Amino acid sequence: MISKNMACIKSFLIENDIKPSIQRARIYQFLVDNPIHPTADEIYNQLNPELITLSKTTVYNTMHLFVEKGIVQPIHVEGNEVRYDADFSQHGHFKCDCCGKVFDINIDLNTSSITQLKGFKIKSIQMLMSGTCEKCSCQ
Repeated sequence: MISKNMACIKSFLIENDIKPSIQRARIYQFLVDNPIHPTADEIYNQLNPELITLSKTTVYNTMHLFVEKGIVQPIHVEGNEVRYDADFSQHGHFKCDCCGKVFDINIDLNTSSITQLKGFKIKSIQMLMSGTCEKCSCQ
């Protein structure tokens, strides 16, 4: 995804009925600039050195707000682990069991050919695969 400058991000937040505080804008910018599917704790750990007033509670509340407003989607990887993705393009995810990284996978998620779903109204699709990534396969 193309990096957005802070003015664009603030406008985007306003368009989505979100007050564009410095923390919210910077969190969203981090998600757009770093499509690594971070957890709320990872976002906090990355941004805390530059935003010294940032708290974990602020990050968790902001992620909840972003999901509620539909600008970020939660990815439920394992158990209670929730990661976040600002990319709404059609894609799946692959989690490496060795290093824990989550990768985007370009995949056709066209549901019209799935006969069992005729008459169903699909709200969201999450495709998650797991295994060992290319980098970890040699270890």
